[in-house]
Amino acid sequence: MVMLPPDLPPLPPRPCAASKRDFGRVLVVGGSAGMAGAPALSAMAALRSGAGLVELLVPDSVALVAAGFDPCVMTRGLASGFAGTFAAAAADDILARAATASAVAVGPGLGRSDEVIGLVARLWEELPQPAVFDADALWALAQRPPGSPARHGGPRVITPHAGEMLRLSAREPGDAAARDRGTLAGLAAGFAAAAAAVVVLKGAGSLVIGTGREATNETGNVGMATAGTGDVLTGVIASLLAQGMEPFAAARLGVWVHGAAGDAAAAALGVVSMTARDLLDRLHVAFMSLEQPPGGRAG
Repeated sequence: MVMLPPDLPPLPPRPCAASKRDFGRVLVVGGSAGMAGAPALSAMAALRSGAGLVELLVPDSVALVAAGFDPCVMTRGLASGFAGTFAAAAADDILARAATASAVAVGPGLGRSDEVIGLVARLWEELPQPAVFDADALWALAQRPPGSPARHGGPRVITPHAGEMLRLSAREPGDAAARDRGTLAGLAAGFAAAAAAVVVLKGAGSLVIGTGREATNETGNVGMATAGTGDVLTGVIASLLAQGMEPFAAARLGVWVHGAAGDAAAAALGVVSMTARDLLDRLHVAFMSLEQPPGGRAG
């Protein structure tokens, strides 16, 4: 029996006569040498979460690897630099490809370089679409001068873990505050207010914080503390944004779905052996539970 929280936003409707173009186009920007799997997880999660079309942009050095994960994802390689990350010249191409996107996800496996810092700054400031920034994109944002996140081109959702939230707040990731959820929640609320963004503070009882709004998530388990699960969350939220949900609602529903899929994976495999791919493969369980009336039985 799956009990749905009363404040959980409903899924966007899916009319019978709709086509794939009615359910949004997600653009995923990420990847670097040795990190092709991270953006691929986000792209596959976006498809599993109802997006009609998903395009994955990666450095050309890893494009063949990234394209091999799922034939349903459109993959395109762009200019890469010596370090295996995107070259600075890729920013113009990314913005051009984003022109037809409904939502954008930036950061999974993006790597860390001066070129990445400049690229993320441009995407944060210039993308007019709703966008999720995660992982290395958050590192890049933290390298910018104070106050920079307040300047952005469209709705923004960020999904930091404790260390990333501290870095975004000009504090050391190893700070003792990393273990203090109250302090972290205050930092997340401050960032959300200053940047007019939605913050998903990941961890046990993930918090979703927007300007004047806050929700604590009830799903999820310790088995989700494994590489790649955050990349899946990024794809889920981006997909819901592409389907027309406003940012706070997309983040709230996405976090719940992500945790419910993790709970389904843990029930089947235990919390020790589950991986992000196991969570991805059980997103359907969470979405099927949303198709039932509140308090109904999951399929």
